[in-house]
This record gives sequence, C-alpha cells and structure tokens, in this order.
Amino acid sequence: MKIDILTIFPEMFKGPLTCSLLAKARDKKILKISCTDIRSFTKDKHNKVDDRPFGGGPGMVMKPEPIYEALKSVGVKKRNNLYKNPLKKPLVIYMSPQGKTLNTNTVKKIAQHEHLVLLCGHYEGIDERVMQWVDKEISIGDYVLTGGEIPAMVLIDSVARMLPEVVQDKLSVQQDSFYNGLLDYPHYTRPAEFKKMKVPKVLLSGNHLEIEKWRKEQALERTKKRRPDLLKK
Repeated sequence: MKIDILTIFPEMFKGPLTCSLLAKARDKKILKISCTDIRSFTKDKHNKVDDRPFGGGPGMVMKPEPIYEALKSVGVKKRNNLYKNPLKKPLVIYMSPQGKTLNTNTVKKIAQHEHLVLLCGHYEGIDERVMQWVDKEISIGDYVLTGGEIPAMVLIDSVARMLPEVVQDKLSVQQDSFYNGLLDYPHYTRPAEFKKMKVPKVLLSGNHLEIEKWRKEQALERTKKRRPDLLKK
C-alpha cells in the first residue's frame, strides 16, 4: 500500500512512522509512506497557506491553491476520472472533526485500497471548494485537535494492522477489540500467581474448547459492562 500524507508539518511524522510495526512494514515494502509539504506549493515569499474567511469570523482558513497543487503532485485528478478497478484509484481522506467517526469496519474497507492520500487540515479547516477532490472525511472522535496530523497517524496505524504480513499472527488481529463487534477478553501470562491473585483455572487446563468458551463469555460480559452500545449494534 502507498500512503501520501499532505501536511504543513511533515516533521511530526518522523518518530511515529519509524518505530514498531510501521517501521517493519516499511522495511518489508508492505507500506510506502511519503510526506508532502503543502507549503512547498505556495507562490508567495512567506509560503502562506492560510487566509481570512470570507464573511468574517474568527480564525483562518487553509487556501485552496496549494492544497490542489499538492493533491495533483501525488496523482490525484478529477473525481470523475475512470478507473477499471476503484481500489486502485487514490483514495483521498480529509482528517476532520466533522467527518465520520473512525471504526473497525471503516478501517477494513480503507485497507483494501492500494493508494491513500491523507489531507491534514489546520486552523478553521480547508476551503470548501477543495472537498470536490475528497472521497472520505474522517474523524477519530468528538473533539478537536490542533491539526489533522495525529488523526492521520491513528488512521495509518490502524490500517497497517489489517494488511497481510504486518502483524505476524493473523489471529491476533482478528481477536482484537471491535474486530468482531466485541471488546477483547482478559489476558494473563506468567507467573500463574501474582500478589495472591491467580490466573483462572480454565486457562491452565489445556482444554481448548473450554478456554474458547470462557473467552467468548468474558468478551460478552466485558462488552456488556463497558460498551453496551456495541451489543445494540
């Protein structure tokens, strides 16, 4: 998968994208991630990417021209261009608090695409005319951050886990919280007793059918207590 990040702060991505599973995925060529600085497409000496909103009001708005040029530079064309396979088309995602809240089902669908373009907004947002080139608007929660960079990192990390060979054990992903609509069951490791607290006997029994039954029951019980809204769905 190829991921292009359009941002005015490319330096923010240096740490998170060079550690852990993301670093390994890039080393294996499973992921190819590039950052494009939107400021490099400005035409004034101050590299100005924002301006005051028409009609007045607080804050600034990101200008359409540099964003449009940045989109073109990574292969984004008009939205009505034809692709025989839509999964090969660059999927433009605008990270915005007004977007659809990110969940596992959305992550699964996004992971099927070959090329993602993540647009990181700032200030009061982007000029509305740029939305003609945006395919999805995604939020990571009902709150506002200083920009779209951290949400873009969250999206990249969650999508990368869905790609083949990124996580060594495929079952580990399939048993994660939310993958099948439930929270994960409790986990235990050595020692079998810690500060007089013992691991449930069933996990030490070696009876895999009973262990699987216990884990399903625990997942349901935990979801009922912590996220009953998931059971309603």
